[in-house]
Amino acid sequence: MNNTFNINRFGLLLKRQWLDFGKIYLVSLLVIMGIIIGFYAWNAPSPLRFNNYDTDGNLDMRFRYGLFLILGFLFISIVASSYFASLGQKARAILELMNPASSFEKFLAGVFYTAIFSLATYLILFYLVDLSFVKYINSNLSEYKFDEARISAVKPAESIAAQLFDDAHYRTYLLYFISVPFLVTSVFLLGSIYFNRFHYIKTAISVMLFIGAASYIIYKSASFFTRNMVNVNHSVSEHKEDLAFLLIFLITTALTLIFWAIAYIRLKEKEV
Repeated sequence: MNNTFNINRFGLLLKRQWLDFGKIYLVSLLVIMGIIIGFYAWNAPSPLRFNNYDTDGNLDMRFRYGLFLILGFLFISIVASSYFASLGQKARAILELMNPASSFEKFLAGVFYTAIFSLATYLILFYLVDLSFVKYINSNLSEYKFDEARISAVKPAESIAAQLFDDAHYRTYLLYFISVPFLVTSVFLLGSIYFNRFHYIKTAISVMLFIGAASYIIYKSASFFTRNMVNVNHSVSEHKEDLAFLLIFLITTALTLIFWAIAYIRLKEKEV
């Protein structure tokens, strides 16, 4: 039997981890669903209000973008930060490390639950709640109050998924940022292994310090190299923008793989 990876042993490990991880995870999902429903109920357009429209004259659903990003970041980062938290407690760490599975299988299970499963369930949950409210709004369009200056009919609301994927512009740039959530989970997964206590707080502080230092270095470097330079060709601005987004994708992907590699090495050190 392969001591590094065995599919049957890995499947049993996933089931075993779900017994401990699943209960907390399901409770977290219920909390997330309650928060999403609460925000939609408070901010979504309602036939009882007059200020239901944005500047373009459409039903105002702009609140959901900030909610989607902020709540998603908090959810996947907290899940990742708590996955290996038991390794900081000696009694639970011994039981965890004595599981009949290799370090690689334990690491893959962590990646599966924190980077794939948590992200997928959050996206599905948010989409279902969003779609439910959109269906309700569209089924009651005739009840929405019109301004005196408004002579056109109210346009049906679109789900957040439809707006992002039906628009070619949004869809293109969405692909460039597809590695960002995996980067977030990889950083906080490493923090759950590296720190023995207060995993989330210490990891968040480390991330803020790193981002602050990196932003300062990038800003100073850009100012130094572009000093006294004049842009004489404006036709290449779009190409530069695409190149910048491509660099973001490559950098976030590389950093994700690096943090995962460090987390795997750190997990092996814990077992030793």
